[in-house]
Amino acid sequence: MLKRWNAASLRSQLVAIIMLLMVVTVGITGLATVSLLRDGLVDRIDADLRNNAEKVAGDVYSAEQETDGAVLRYYAALLDPDGSIVVANQSDDAVDVPDLDGVTQKRIIELNGDGFDVASTDSDSQGWRVRIFRLANTEGYLAIASRLNTVNESLQEATEIIFTSGLVTTALASLIAFVTVTRQFAPLARVERTAAAIAAGDLSRRVAVERPATEIGRLSRSLNAMLAHIERAFAARTASETKMRRFVADASHELRTPLVTIRGYSELYRHGALQKEEDVAAAMGRIESEAIRMGQLVEDLLTLARIDEQRPPEVKPVDLMVLGHDAAFDASATAPDRSITVIGLDGGKPRSAPTKGDEARLRQVVANLMTNALRYTPEGSPIEIAVGVAPVLHGHSDSVLEVRDHGPGISEDDAAKVFERFYRADTSRHRETGGTGLGLAIVAALVAQHDGTVRLEETEGGGATLSIRLPHVPFTESGDDAHADGNGDADAAVQRNAGQERMRTPAQQRPLVTITPPQAPPAGPVVHKSCDDR
Repeated sequence: MLKRWNAASLRSQLVAIIMLLMVVTVGITGLATVSLLRDGLVDRIDADLRNNAEKVAGDVYSAEQETDGAVLRYYAALLDPDGSIVVANQSDDAVDVPDLDGVTQKRIIELNGDGFDVASTDSDSQGWRVRIFRLANTEGYLAIASRLNTVNESLQEATEIIFTSGLVTTALASLIAFVTVTRQFAPLARVERTAAAIAAGDLSRRVAVERPATEIGRLSRSLNAMLAHIERAFAARTASETKMRRFVADASHELRTPLVTIRGYSELYRHGALQKEEDVAAAMGRIESEAIRMGQLVEDLLTLARIDEQRPPEVKPVDLMVLGHDAAFDASATAPDRSITVIGLDGGKPRSAPTKGDEARLRQVVANLMTNALRYTPEGSPIEIAVGVAPVLHGHSDSVLEVRDHGPGISEDDAAKVFERFYRADTSRHRETGGTGLGLAIVAALVAQHDGTVRLEETEGGGATLSIRLPHVPFTESGDDAHADGNGDADAAVQRNAGQERMRTPAQQRPLVTITPPQAPPAGPVVHKSCDDR
């Protein structure tokens, strides 16, 4: 029985509970009504017996003197002090009379005039109601009784009416409850169908919210919010799986090329195909270069893996202007034909751009940006490194470092993907076209780890501008601070162990990578070369 109940639908259980409550309510109400009705009718009989006791007593005395008695409305009998019947108003051979054999003097004293029910000498009779009063003018008692037929018949009729109407009312109420519950559960049924469709794979389904203030309305809103999270989670998982498969395929492709080269030259050497010393030297040089290239690829992959592990960076005060000067000096040594300058964001003198972060990782970010600019721009084209503090926006400001080149620029299709891992505009992946496609991906990951953003913009007049924006954290006054002088040069060291790390609220967070249209041309000429003797 319990299993069948647990297997029933919520609607059926609710209707069944309503029916049970109705039956119990009607039953209790009916029993209480019948009981109160009987008490009222019996009290009315008791009052009637009391009111007619004197008249009936006179009839009994009259019957004792003139006749054996006649059948009257009430049964009356005179009792001696012991409770035995002396004379009654009905003959001794009457069939339906109250059975007073159990009435004794003690019983009479205990009753003290209260009424009580007794059986009849006739088995078909429904009993009598009896009251016993003490006689005033002589010793003895008067017992007066009335049949309970009228009371019982009235109670039976009332019981039939009450319980019949109660059952009809219960059936009607159950039908109304079934219809009402079914109608009220219609939104829940739609939720069930929507959940079934989602379980079948349709994650785009949503529940219609008809009455938001009700429990089902709130459930529908919560379910829709949960479904949106689930859909985003599935989409993110699918994107992650696709990205991982592409990552594995790209890594395999990039590692295969140097491995094939190394294996090829090794087999040539093993089979004795390299006879001349210059051939052996050339082969060893190629093996060494490919090993270096493969080692760099593995290092980049290891860097990205460590970033994905969310290892906390070593946070110290850093000045982006110092990093910009160092990057310009290093680039001028590797590309002496380039004009590499450090300027301010407005084209004037560079300004100190203090922040907090891992200096080694931030240097890697700037180095990757410079390598990208040098690799994908024509020889001899100038490069500017712009450093400064952006104006206050939404209650906070950013320390900014921009690398501006004047090459062919980046197309719109490629601009949205340049920060993806292993992405390169040239899908043929020749060594001559550049690196492995991990440089800018490392830049985006490292900047995000420092609560910053990366932006790709078009340089005025042609070219691409890659900028990083990090939280502006001014240096505090201490002996380890690094300051920029009036000519825009920076000391070799930056502030250490000072300042408080700034936290951003969710409303102030911005996308990791943004792509914006060309900016207005710089307000002044390009100045301040980082190295004049290239």
